[in-house]
Amino acid sequence: MNKPIRRVSIFCLVLILALMVRTNWVQGVQAESWATNKNNKRQEFDRYAHPRGNIIVGGQPVTSSEFVNGLRYKYKRTWIDGPMYAPVTGYTSAFQSTGLENLEDGILSGTDDRLFFRNTLDMLTGEPKKGGDVVTTINAKAQKAAFDGLGNKKGAVVALDPRTGAILALVSTPSYDPSTFSGFEKSDGEAWNNLNADTNKPLLNRALRETYPPGSTFKLVTATAAFENGMFQNIDDTTQTPEPYTLPGTKTDLKNESPNERCENATLKSAMDQSCNTVYGKIGVDLGRDKMRAQAEKFGFNSTVDTPVRTEKSLYPTASTPDGTAMDAIGQHDTRATPLQMAMVSAAIANNGSLMQPYLVDQERSASLTTISKHTEKQFSQPMSPATAQKLQEMMVSVVENGTGKNARISGLQVGGKTGTAQHGEDNAGLPFAWFTSFAKTADGQSVAVAVVVEDGSNNRDGISGGRLAAPIAKAVMQAALGK
Repeated sequence: MNKPIRRVSIFCLVLILALMVRTNWVQGVQAESWATNKNNKRQEFDRYAHPRGNIIVGGQPVTSSEFVNGLRYKYKRTWIDGPMYAPVTGYTSAFQSTGLENLEDGILSGTDDRLFFRNTLDMLTGEPKKGGDVVTTINAKAQKAAFDGLGNKKGAVVALDPRTGAILALVSTPSYDPSTFSGFEKSDGEAWNNLNADTNKPLLNRALRETYPPGSTFKLVTATAAFENGMFQNIDDTTQTPEPYTLPGTKTDLKNESPNERCENATLKSAMDQSCNTVYGKIGVDLGRDKMRAQAEKFGFNSTVDTPVRTEKSLYPTASTPDGTAMDAIGQHDTRATPLQMAMVSAAIANNGSLMQPYLVDQERSASLTTISKHTEKQFSQPMSPATAQKLQEMMVSVVENGTGKNARISGLQVGGKTGTAQHGEDNAGLPFAWFTSFAKTADGQSVAVAVVVEDGSNNRDGISGGRLAAPIAKAVMQAALGK
């Protein structure tokens, strides 16, 4: 071989080696970065090239995939009873993905590594690619009762199984139908823009991602702190509460909702029945902000909760002055809670002091119905002793039997609850939020805990109360969850 040809051969060999190195570098080292590059549309097209797996409620799918046979997109995601289940499923679209549709995308799209064997087998047998299913903990009847109960009101409902932490209902209103913007037409973009421009925020999951002043429902936390710190021993212990009670360091009197309430030196039980602000505000001051904060945090305040959808933090303040602590202790001032958080409070009380980790996904499975993962129940915390929990149960039952929660009574069930009417806005100018948090138990040990918040139940301030607006909704959900 003459010298020029040898040089050309060596040069070509170098080019081939460089090409091989570059190819392996791109396919091996850079594969992930190229695959996830925002300008790479191939993965997005591939996600809609075959049907997604389904999200399951009560053994039935609440999602489906519609064949559209587009140039790039072959399928679009659709929902069954979309507005009712949107807070549970979230959505997947060309614009964004949220909730279970986002967090469980690997299973639903069939790209999860745990589906490798199934996908390989399908490829060898010529079967089309299939996504897996996500089985939720939602009770279909409880979900419908919550959705119908809220109706056209703005608010949220959460129901939990206190024994396991399973989320039985998760509703937020006003809601939306994800099917209206899950496609690839001009109308989908218009629907997406309209939802984002809506001042009622239908895309907001109020059950998990919105916090409210919890009002008098927070008195359950304050009562727990009083027992756990040895301030009182029994629910019939008499408090030393003046009427009126002047907030420490101020000339401002803390008022009770009704002039007919007998809150001066009331017992803990009577004060809970009547929802005495003066009694529980003073208890908060006497305990001090640090003990109150520590108790609130045992319930989950100041922490996010992964359901797996991550919640907004419920907040209990860390730097309040004594007068602020009095208001914090009755669920006002800077105290804020998600509906899930207040359901967790009732769940811990109903479960004899043990708070279980809330969860929404029971299992993941392949298209052939093989179980890929199964949820394992675990404790979130131990906010109180069993003895304290028993006392709180008695107090909550008394609220329903004798106090402000009578609208939640259910024949044949033990029902406990706590109402709340939370003031908010500058100088409390906003219409109050109506709250009810509760539990119900059957004779054979089944139980459910429910929290309801209604933002705009009435244009008349005097017509807004947790007992009137929220308690009937909680009652319907508890009946549905327990088959009553």
